[in-house]
Amino acid sequence: MARPLRKHLSRREGEIMDIVYRLGEGTVSDVAGLMRDDPSYDTVRVTLGILSRKGHLRHRREGRRYVYSPTVPHEKATRSALQGVVRTFFGGSPSKAILTMLDASAEQLTAEELALIAKTIEKERKR
Repeated sequence: MARPLRKHLSRREGEIMDIVYRLGEGTVSDVAGLMRDDPSYDTVRVTLGILSRKGHLRHRREGRRYVYSPTVPHEKATRSALQGVVRTFFGGSPSKAILTMLDASAEQLTAEELALIAKTIEKERKR
């Protein structure tokens, strides 16, 4: 079973990973420009290096700068992180996690989102 990819990431590392996934790839300046608390260039550079050493990012050189990209596709990282949450908080039960999510966000779901959820459930029943 794959380990959750977000496990052992600091808040800042998690924020940087979110930004790199959103961008697809980016330089230190690209990432720093999108961060909430306006960290220094060196802080972002060092953190990107740490994420590379941890295996979350790869980089390539373009002229004098490095361009960073995720080592794992976003969908796989999302699935792995969600599996970790389900294991940790819901005793490994996807149904408990789904019911909790529905209960917690019932007022926020649009009719289209509810229809998609119902359609997905019906599709899974037929499998």
